[in-house]
Amino acid sequence: MNYHDTVNWMFSQLPMYQNQGKSAYKVDLANTLLLANHLENPENKFKSIHVAGTNGKGSTSHMLASVLQEAGYKVGLYTSPHLKDYRERIKINGKEISKQFVIQFVKRNKSFFQLNALSFFEMTVGLAFEYFAKQKVDIAIIEVGLGGRLDSTNIITPEVSIITNIGLDHTQFLGNTLQEIAKEKAGIIKSNIPVVIGETQKETEAVFLEVAQNNKAKIIFADQSKIHAYKSDLKGKYQDKNIKTVTQVIKEIQLKGFNVSKENIEKGLLNVVKNTGLLGRWQILQKSPKVICDTAHNREGLKIVMSQLQNEIFDNLHIVFGVVNDKDLNTIIDLLPKNANYYLCKPNIPRGLSEKKLEACFKNKNLTCKSYNSVNEAYKTAIDKAKDKDVVYVGGSTFVVSEII
Repeated sequence: MNYHDTVNWMFSQLPMYQNQGKSAYKVDLANTLLLANHLENPENKFKSIHVAGTNGKGSTSHMLASVLQEAGYKVGLYTSPHLKDYRERIKINGKEISKQFVIQFVKRNKSFFQLNALSFFEMTVGLAFEYFAKQKVDIAIIEVGLGGRLDSTNIITPEVSIITNIGLDHTQFLGNTLQEIAKEKAGIIKSNIPVVIGETQKETEAVFLEVAQNNKAKIIFADQSKIHAYKSDLKGKYQDKNIKTVTQVIKEIQLKGFNVSKENIEKGLLNVVKNTGLLGRWQILQKSPKVICDTAHNREGLKIVMSQLQNEIFDNLHIVFGVVNDKDLNTIIDLLPKNANYYLCKPNIPRGLSEKKLEACFKNKNLTCKSYNSVNEAYKTAIDKAKDKDVVYVGGSTFVVSEII
């Protein structure tokens, strides 16, 4: 199989949460541990930082990678989902894993995958861990895919664990309250391993304190610490919290012997996109009319992004919007600006919500909208209708953003 065939096989033959939803979610780590043993436990052959949270974990992971690259380290970066190419998930110093490595990994292990009915995510985690081990990275930033306790990445013993924040997302898997979700995320806290919490929330603080105490793990709430106010090339007011989290994590790994200077931190935070290739975080695609895209998709993320969008100066606001079919629209629709024209679409995945169902919901809320047959048709129409002093925003789902970048 060539690269295209290999990736298509991974996507189509095995369950993947992003496409299928709940049916792809595993209830334990048995398969991941089985695969790790088969691969001779590559997760034990490199140092790591583990990043969980409802919002901000992608930006935080990329910021950390950028800072550590500026400090001269060989840095692995594992994130999900990807926007354009599967290989975006696995990088070293900003360079994507080679197509050949992906092909050979699947070729060598395909019969094992099939015999044990491994999921797309389990395979991908195994691929990332083997790649980082074989390439002898100094440290790898490992982003949790979903939750924490039962996530396939949760077989590592990191230098530091991070939980950025807790919001009501993926409630069908993680629980219906912030406390229940926090317990799942807190599952990445390990014995005697420091954990940095990005945001203090009264509903979840006690949960984290209890789990940390039970594990004899040092716990730091980044937003309670006095930290130098660094700037970043990642735009969006919400990045301020992520910057504080990253700064605190750097302090913790400095205590473990990593040599990172203030200049490394400054340069790393100002060159995240250049160093890591991160896309889709308050990304400006063009200036006249101004086009902004952002992958925020749950209430907490959209609340911040929509507030920032309303602070933009424009004559008219055009919003290209689509969601997945397990999204509870009632949790987000009140956040959407009333003074906008909506171009509604279905992301091109099985899990995408029909644009007609989305349109019915929007019209019920008296929002000005029209549905389109595809993301690209909605986007092209919005661009055609927008004047130079208008703003076009694209979002609602990572999958909508991926189709227009």
